[in-house]
Amino acid sequence: MQIMISGIPVEVCKKDIKNMHLYVKPPNGKVSVSAPLNMSDEAIERFVRSKSSWIKKHVNKFEGQPHKSQREYVSGETLYVWGKQYFLQVQYGTGKNMLVLSGDKAILTVRKGSTAKQRDNFVKEWYRELLKREVARLLPKWEELTRLNCDSWQTKYMKTRWGTCNTVTRKIWLNLQLAQKNPECLEYVILHELLHLIEKNHNARFLSLMDTYMPYWRQIKRQLNGQDY
Repeated sequence: MQIMISGIPVEVCKKDIKNMHLYVKPPNGKVSVSAPLNMSDEAIERFVRSKSSWIKKHVNKFEGQPHKSQREYVSGETLYVWGKQYFLQVQYGTGKNMLVLSGDKAILTVRKGSTAKQRDNFVKEWYRELLKREVARLLPKWEELTRLNCDSWQTKYMKTRWGTCNTVTRKIWLNLQLAQKNPECLEYVILHELLHLIEKNHNARFLSLMDTYMPYWRQIKRQLNGQDY
């Protein structure tokens, strides 16, 4: 179901929850609402329309942000690794692609005829290996602290979520882009998804659990996107 508010599409998803939740998600300001299964479409629409000013205000924030230009992976561009900025320095070679951090430089060695897409694929896989090593180190720490264990986890590129948890299969997915953020952001997302194993919704109990294990989580959340997570 989709509702239009002043030309803004709002995606509606009905779930087994008690209360309605309205989200404006990065990076493009996509608007969605989660509603209880037994709530009528008319009641949902009334709720969404009552929030029209809030929706427009937050969508405009995203529209006012400069959009990132398409990355070409040429010298002078910037890369972020664990929250630190590096300046890309591209050099050419005939062997394997490589990315090495040195000082404030990220030295990318690629074949001269490689395309921006090929370079992008390589850098994403480089980020993936970086993230996997850090998850392998941090996940056991938070599993021990919470006494919660996921059955499996993987990484993937996601546009609107930093992580997801399938409570049926007990599998956690983590966004590849977390390797660009401060390490504490990864810890926050790991904890967040682990807690979904015992509480599916972002209700008072969930927030209380977050406060118990990571009292400063709200500041980290703001670092990530500043919107509902």
